[in-house]
Amino acid sequence: MNYARNLAAIFFMLLAGPLLAASPEELIRPIQDQWAEIKYRQPAKQHEDLYETLAQQAHKLAEAHPNMAEALVWEGIVVSSQAGARGGLGALSLAKQARNLLEESLKLDEKALNGSAYTSLATLYAKVPGWPIGFGDKKRAETFFRKSLAINPAGIDPNFFYAEFLVDRDRHDEARPYLDAALKAPARPGRELADKGRRQEIHALLARIEKETR
Repeated sequence: MNYARNLAAIFFMLLAGPLLAASPEELIRPIQDQWAEIKYRQPAKQHEDLYETLAQQAHKLAEAHPNMAEALVWEGIVVSSQAGARGGLGALSLAKQARNLLEESLKLDEKALNGSAYTSLATLYAKVPGWPIGFGDKKRAETFFRKSLAINPAGIDPNFFYAEFLVDRDRHDEARPYLDAALKAPARPGRELADKGRRQEIHALLARIEKETR
């Protein structure tokens, strides 16, 4: 029932947003909140379907506000999350869709949401298989991570995801400072669940580093 009520709230915000002249942050907040609810509180086996439903709502928001980079960023994030939940080769079309959405957002405002599009693009390029299967590109991923950190050097997400990228490349010593920075990142008002979940992931990555460097 709580999930249904939250979806109803998203519908209301999408319809009422233009009338209330809400800020981009206010308009995307229901999407952000529901994304965190799915990622950190819902069973993993339900994630793909839940992200698909949320992606539809994010798309409606982006359609209603075609010049709002923030809406495209979050549609890209949700579609990327759906791709991750699906996994395998079947996720490639979703990953490409997410990449295109994030690239479109950069054309509008590369600094929207503190450069989150760069962080999400970097993660896609890092995790998607490379040619000839997919578009993955580790060099491009690192370039985008550095762009995201140039915009938001103290942010929890760019520091965590870059550290994860480095650990996956066996560059453990380089990763540690970024994980320290992620743990010291300022709290994001209204995003308590996302911050809590991300910090758990940071500690898990630190534990992985300790295990792999013994």
